Amino acid sequence: MLETLKISLETCPIVQRGEYSYFIHPITDGVPLVEPNLLRDVARALFKALDLKNVNKIVVSEAMGIHIGTVLSLMTDIPYTIVRKREYKLPGEVVIGQTTGYSKGTLYLNSVFEGDRIAFIDDVISTGGTIRALLPALESTGAEVADLCFVINRGNPDIGRPYKSLVTIDVDKDGVHVLDSYF
Repeated sequence: MLETLKISLETCPIVQRGEYSYFIHPITDGVPLVEPNLLRDVARALFKALDLKNVNKIVVSEAMGIHIGTVLSLMTDIPYTIVRKREYKLPGEVVIGQTTGYSKGTLYLNSVFEGDRIAFIDDVISTGGTIRALLPALESTGAEVADLCFVINRGNPDIGRPYKSLVTIDVDKDGVHVLDSYF
């Protein structure tokens, strides 16, 4: 399991921006082409890694959590909601200030309510800024965060609670190095 993901990471393009090496990958960037077998491999691994017992909603972040959330929702029949970068002004919308290692912004959480038991999934965790902002917002709704899982972990940030990742990587000018995997 996860061989498709590991191979795709180890062969993906690297772009240098100053001293920082960015990996360009279908799961995290939507380019190059997102192959169905890669998406299927990731979704199956998430399904096995996550504690979905009594989970009634999957929560994903815009934009790159959407495709993995869609596939997992189809596999499990658990509906999902997207933490958006745009305000909708719906009743109960939670506004979240977000600061990551490379950006600042505002996120908007909808359709999560008291009594919900949610699983949060996202494509990558690097600085932890997004999830650190999101956890208090999720909890402010009265929802229980049952599990957290990221497809790719780059940096092992401390977010104040346990989380899972399918693969842990390091990136340098020579490429992506898979250091560990959940399976």
